[in-house]
Amino acid sequence: MATTFKTFLNNDVTTTKTLLHEAIPITGAIVSGTYGKGDLGGLAEYNIKNYSHGMFQSVYDYPYLSSSANHIFDVSVGYSATSGLSGNISNASLNLNYKQQAKKIAMYNQMAQVLMGHNTNGNVRLFDADGNVSEPTDTADAFGKMREVIFINFSRLLVKDEIKKGSFQLDLGVDPVMVNKGLRSRVRNILTIKDTNAQNDFRINSPAGEYGILSASIGSKDGSQDITGRVTGSHSVGGHAGLIFYQAGIAVITASVFAGADGDDTANGTGMLMTSVSMSIDGHHGDGFRFIAPGGSAYGADGGSPFSASIDNMMTGSKIQHIANNIRRRMHNISFNNTTELNSTVYFCRANHNEFNYSANPSYLNESEIRVKDVPSDMPISYVTSVGLYSPDNELMAVAKLSEPLRKDPTNELTLRVRLDY
Repeated sequence: MATTFKTFLNNDVTTTKTLLHEAIPITGAIVSGTYGKGDLGGLAEYNIKNYSHGMFQSVYDYPYLSSSANHIFDVSVGYSATSGLSGNISNASLNLNYKQQAKKIAMYNQMAQVLMGHNTNGNVRLFDADGNVSEPTDTADAFGKMREVIFINFSRLLVKDEIKKGSFQLDLGVDPVMVNKGLRSRVRNILTIKDTNAQNDFRINSPAGEYGILSASIGSKDGSQDITGRVTGSHSVGGHAGLIFYQAGIAVITASVFAGADGDDTANGTGMLMTSVSMSIDGHHGDGFRFIAPGGSAYGADGGSPFSASIDNMMTGSKIQHIANNIRRRMHNISFNNTTELNSTVYFCRANHNEFNYSANPSYLNESEIRVKDVPSDMPISYVTSVGLYSPDNELMAVAKLSEPLRKDPTNELTLRVRLDY
């Protein structure tokens, strides 16, 4: 127990904050293809976990039954009750019925309530392409509301405290078809979605914290389809592709990035042309895409004739699990930097020339004489080996150890910097 204490003054204590960043790359091979086997008709992916509630799908870096598996992110979709996709009718031309509509609307409302909050009337705000939540309608807002969206919810294991602003990038395949490479396939036309300059231009009007605007640009083009309109057309909401919520670790992507070149993203988009996975429920087609054979002929995921549907028909006519399968297999790469916020309190422990020159160790004295003194007239000497931080009630709270003893006598002064991280 210490017998000599010194009280900290205001100038002896300060606080600091350090941001540590880690690069997180998520390749398309992990998201879809690494841990699976099968043929073109059906791919069993052991790192993809589906649930009986059918509200979202989870992606792991290893087969999820493995003890070493880590949860990476969840995928889900939803649309607002005010969306043009909302309804109770069937699409007779494609033999598609509205599936899980209540769940898709509930998913949209839940995420919008958490991420966008409520307006002055108590209604849940819609996701807004440029974060201008004060504008109630599309006509009043040049960039409009996002009523049909894709949710990518990253795990806290990857995000840590938040996603670093300006570091997010998603490479998404938007071509109507996939090019077959043996038992695998590759995305042909890539749309790059980034939060460009978000470190200087982000929004703070969300109950979930800060968020940035995602913009789209052409990443690579390999095929005949013109994807320029996906960057500039109205279906990408004026070049805005979604929102990224940094502290929540959630990316909200407008489903319109998959719309056709005509920019119609309300009911008759024609550009996605994904194999209708809703048909797989009836055994007609397996989960997957429309493939292009090396010779150029198209065939369905089960080897038969392709059955294609727009993203709007997919959003209404397929279960969330099957939509997530199709979207996930078009994720070419995802990358961002996470952030760990390290808060510290720094204590400057100052020992003046006339302080702490005597040790509190009982062995310091021998028959009332200082052991380290050879001549009685010599100055007192002590060696500092540790610093104890005490509460006002004289309770030891923390101990800092020095790497080597420091000599202390009346001819010198010491200032020891003690940092507590939390």
